[in-house]
Amino acid sequence: MLSKKLEDAINEQIRVEFHSAYIYLSMSAYCETINFPGAASWLQAQNIEETEHGMKLFTFVNDRGGHAKLKELSQPQVHFDSLLDIFETSLNHEKNVSEKIYKLYELAIEEKDYPTQVMLQWFIQEQVEEEKTVSDIVENLKMAGSDSQALLLLDKELQSRSANDA
Repeated sequence: MLSKKLEDAINEQIRVEFHSAYIYLSMSAYCETINFPGAASWLQAQNIEETEHGMKLFTFVNDRGGHAKLKELSQPQVHFDSLLDIFETSLNHEKNVSEKIYKLYELAIEEKDYPTQVMLQWFIQEQVEEEKTVSDIVENLKMAGSDSQALLLLDKELQSRSANDA
């Protein structure tokens, strides 16, 4: 059984995960408008992955005798300065999500809730992967600079990620 304090905190993380999905979908829409279909596809796959994260937490709360409660999502950013701006924004967002997961893990330790600690270890590993992947894309975009051929090549590479990879 989850403590009320932990249930509330996980419900907040559910909101964070679904908001992340919403952010990535907004980024994808913007990539479509600036003719980067590969980045748009990558970001759509990321949207699906973040939705799955939210659902993993949602199911966990209910399985532990709690009540998963959905919270309001704010409007995500809809305009970006460049493809690099999109992925730098994404990297900063992922770092913020990581910090929230760490605080949630600290609370699970404080509450001596071992099942929640085990579940959150999966999220901690996932965040390491998320930050590394987006950081690599940011570095590639920095190397590409304004070279249109390099940007098109990178966009084509991003398109190789499918929703099934999420």
